[in-house]
Parts: sequence; structure tokens; C-alpha cells
Amino acid sequence: MFKFRNRSLIALRNGRLDFCTAPSVFPIVESVIETQIRQTSLNLFNRVEESSKFHFLQRLNPKFYLSALVNCRNLTQVRQVHAQASVHGMLQNLIVANKLVHFYSYYRALDDAYGLFDGMCVRDSVSWSVMVGGFAKVGDYMNCFGTFRELIRCGARPDNYTLPFVIRACRDLKNLQMGRLIHHIVYKFGLDLDHFVCAALVDMYGKCREIEDARFLFDKMPERDLVTWTVMIGGYAECGNANESLVLFDKMREEGVVPDKVAMVTVVFACAKLGAMHKARTIDDYIQRKKFQLDVILGTAMIDMHAKCGCVESAREIFDRMEEKNVISWSAMIAAYGYHGQGRKALDLFPMMLRSGILPNKITLVSLLYACSHAGLVEEGLRFFSLMWEDYSVRADVKHYTCVVDLLGRAGRLDEALKLIESMTVEKDEGLWGAFLGACRTHKDVVLAEKAATSLLELQPQNPGHYILLSNIYANAGRWEDVAKTRDLMSQRRLKKIPGWTWIEVDNKSHQFSVGDTTHPRSKEIYEMLKSLGNKLELVGYVPDTNFVLHDVDEELKIGILYSHSEKLAIAFGLIATPEHTPIRIIKNLRVCGDCHTFCKLVSAITGRVIIVRDANRFHHFKEGACSCGDYW
Repeated sequence: MFKFRNRSLIALRNGRLDFCTAPSVFPIVESVIETQIRQTSLNLFNRVEESSKFHFLQRLNPKFYLSALVNCRNLTQVRQVHAQASVHGMLQNLIVANKLVHFYSYYRALDDAYGLFDGMCVRDSVSWSVMVGGFAKVGDYMNCFGTFRELIRCGARPDNYTLPFVIRACRDLKNLQMGRLIHHIVYKFGLDLDHFVCAALVDMYGKCREIEDARFLFDKMPERDLVTWTVMIGGYAECGNANESLVLFDKMREEGVVPDKVAMVTVVFACAKLGAMHKARTIDDYIQRKKFQLDVILGTAMIDMHAKCGCVESAREIFDRMEEKNVISWSAMIAAYGYHGQGRKALDLFPMMLRSGILPNKITLVSLLYACSHAGLVEEGLRFFSLMWEDYSVRADVKHYTCVVDLLGRAGRLDEALKLIESMTVEKDEGLWGAFLGACRTHKDVVLAEKAATSLLELQPQNPGHYILLSNIYANAGRWEDVAKTRDLMSQRRLKKIPGWTWIEVDNKSHQFSVGDTTHPRSKEIYEMLKSLGNKLELVGYVPDTNFVLHDVDEELKIGILYSHSEKLAIAFGLIATPEHTPIRIIKNLRVCGDCHTFCKLVSAITGRVIIVRDANRFHHFKEGACSCGDYW
């Protein structure tokens, strides 16, 4: 310590105060400073050395790398951790290596993941699971299967984490052959009763439309959780057995399994497929009773359910109750008005959607064009089509073109429709040619029909519906030799006509009818009602249109066939089995024929009943002698 005092310095040396003159103090100062510098440097070195030792020891701890990986926010940071682990020899630690493979997979860097995985000297079940799952999650199914095959060949044992990934890959590819092979491996390793593996197998068989195999596994499972029930319910709906879906839903609740929102969306989807109004009301009541929130997903599904069960008013009520709507919700409501023949209401909804700040997407514009097509709004539809890219930045795909071809075709503008098809730059599909062929059938243009049928049969030679449609066009034109040739071609290719069925709900029970059906317990009453209706209809000018009987037989037999069409039998049953003034709702699996359409209009007029028909294309609401489609279907 130094202090000036009267030009002298007081120095503190060795704990003693000394008075020194200025010249004599400099050696003392130099000595003290040198000592201080040496001491500071030594302390700093010790601290650095201690810090280095700490960081070095830290980098030998696997937890350091696991924590660093968890805190990574991008692929670059993962690679930096990988580099540090490599420098410090920590890639030999299986936990660290597995975690790195996992994070590379998470960031979809599968080349990095597999490069690390391939260089691992030791792998455990986690290593294989992460690698197989990584390929599956990005849709690289070939490498997923290849890695799984490598697992089996090297003698490793697959577990209930790895197998579901491979099974889901089979599901997504709808590769039933590979799925059955994996199922054999499941049996080999004794995992056939494992909950996770079984649930994945049930899902895979359901998506591959092998519903009986799915149900066999489902029934064998010792325990079934909500996910498994939901998968099985959805599987039946996808395979066209929506009624069994709803039976399973009831059974699930009986066994004490409480559905969540995902399960309810699946059940609502199944009910939409079935088209049963009383079921729709029951499910709606259950959702309200259990206070499920009408979010975007559930609300949109319920809009679709009510619309497809024949009540567009209930669909609109759900739509209006939804607090949040996205573009799919708006599109679903627009589509609902479209296939119920209320095209103007569909178009009125569109500006409301724009004012809410939601822009249309491809689905919205398909719904709008469909609504225009089924309501005969030709100019409006063409205007939307022309402004798709300019106003809404949506490029037309084959579905939009199909709607416009259908729009022009229904209006009888077949030449314009053909020009549009020929000028298209997008790839044509069976839906496009099918719409054009249907228009040719409606307007009885055999030449263009043959052109459409040629293209259609090249795309889908195994679809019997196309042959039937062409055969019907020939029959309408009286070209019975061509009818026979078309039917022979079907026989050669072992194709069978899809039979026509009509269903009607009475007292919460579904009744099914086919053409000429006499199997119903009240068949005698049904035919008596038909005879009575026939007499009344003749008085108001109804003449059966035998052009819709596509068989080379005499007129009297054609009239007999017409009177026993399945939809007429169902309506007659509805008239004798339901209270007066209540609507009659029927579902037809094929397009309703022109004669039955006329029949429904006249029956609605003379009985005062509303008749709602859901056919393969749309809904028809018959009331007081008119149809919601405006005879444009």
C-alpha cells in the first residue's frame, strides 16, 4: 500500500510502515506488482484448469447429451450435439446413440439417422424401434420394411413398439399380403395377445377391408380400450356396414367404456354413411347430454351426418351453433345445400364465408360447382370456374373439371363439355368420363356415349357400373345387339351388375326392398297399396315410362316391372306403416330412375306426404307434386 504525504511515501512492507523518498520506492513498487501479477495469473490458471476439468467431466456424462438434445430447437443443433458426442467418444453409449437417432428421425433427417444407426456396434430394441418408426413416420415404407427385415435376420426380437409401426405401414399401403406376413411374425414371437399389437392389426385389417379378420382379432382381445373400440367402429363404417358400427357403439357403452370426442366423430361418420334419421337424432341427443363441445371437427362431422340423413335444416342448426368454423365447416354446409338441391342457399352462404375472413380452398369450390350443377345454375357455375385462380388463387384440378362437365352435360351442352375435356391439361380420371357418360345417357347421344365409354373402360375395366350404363344407353336406343355384346363382355370379365336396393325406416327399424320383392311380411298390403296408387295416378294423367325398363320384352311386362321397382315398394310400405302427414324417407343405392321420379312427385301430390329420397347422387325432396331438384338430376 502506498500513500503520498509531504512528498514522502508511506509504504507498507512485511506488515510494517516505512517512510521512503520517491526515488527509493520504485524498486519496492516493481517488487510488489510483480508478486501481484504472479499470484493473479496463478489463480486464473487454477480457475481455468478447474473449469476445463469440470466441462471435460461433464462431457463424459450421458445426461449432458440427453439434456442438450431435449433442448435442441432445430436440426443444426442436433448435429452440433452429435459432433460433441463423437469427439468425446460418447457414441459408444447406447442411450446417447439411440437418442441421437430419435432426434434425427424427429427432424425427418433419415439419412443422418440411418448413417448413425448403421455404424452402431451394439443395438437394442429401442434402436430398431426408433429406426423402423422413423422410416414409417415419413412414409418411407420400403426402408421401413427393409430395416424390419434386417431386424428379423440378425436374430433380434421385435417388440410391441416396433411391430405396430410396421403394421401401420401395411395399413397405409393397404398391403394385405405384407400385413398377413407380419401377423405370422406376431404369432411366432407370442405377441398375438399384446394389446398394442392387436389394436394395430385390427386397424390394418379394417383399412384393408378384411373386416371379418379384424372382428375375429377384436373379439379375441382380453382387454379392449377406447382406441380399439373406435378403430373397430370406424372399420365397419369404412367397409359399408355402418349399422354394425352403431351396434358396436351401443355395446361399447354397455361394457362401461366412455367415448371421447374422437370416438364420437367416428360414430357420427358411421351414422352419416347409414343415413338413418332416428340414429342421427339419438347420437345428437347423446352429444348434447354429455356436453361435448362442438369444435371444428365434431361440429363439421355432425353437419355432414344430419345432411346425409336427410335433414339439411338440422345441419344448419349445428352450423349456426358452432362458435368456431374453418374452411371445411363452411364447405360442408355449402355441399349439404348442394346435394339437397338448394343451390341458391349454397351460393348465398359463400359471401358470408368471405365476410367472416375465411378464404375458399379446393374443397369449397368443388362444393359450389356441385351445387350449381345440381340446381341447373349453369352461368353461375361457369363464372365461379373462370374466377378460381384469378380471385381465389385456387388451381382447377380434375374434380373441378368434372363438376363443370357435369354442369354442361346436365344442361344438354354436350359439345361444350367435350371441348372442355379435350382442352384439359390435368390428367383425366374415371369420375370425369363417368360424368360425361351419364350426361350422354340423359340426352340419348349414343355416339358421344361410345367415345366416353371407351375412355372409361380403359381406366376402369373392372367396374361393372360402366358396362351397365353403356348397356342402358344402347337399350334406350333400341340397339339390342349392342346390349347383348356389352353384357357378354361383362360375363367374359366375370363382372356382375350391382343389384338395386331401397331402404326405409319405420319405428326405428330398417326395411329393405329389391325389385319385385315379395319377401316382406306385409307384402300383400304393399302390393294392394301400389294397385290403389296406380289407379289414382292414372286419373291425374300418369303414364308409366317404359323407356326405363331396359329389357327386350313386350310393353305389358315392362309396365309390370316398373310398378315393382324397389323405391315404389318402399314408398307403398311407408304409406301403410307410418302416421299420416309424416315424411317418408327412403334410401336407394343406385340413381333413381325417371319413371320413379315422376311417380314420387305425383304420390306426394295426391297423398299430401313429403317424400325424401337419398339416391347414389343426391337428395330429392318431393312435396305437393314438385321435386327440389327441379327435374334436373
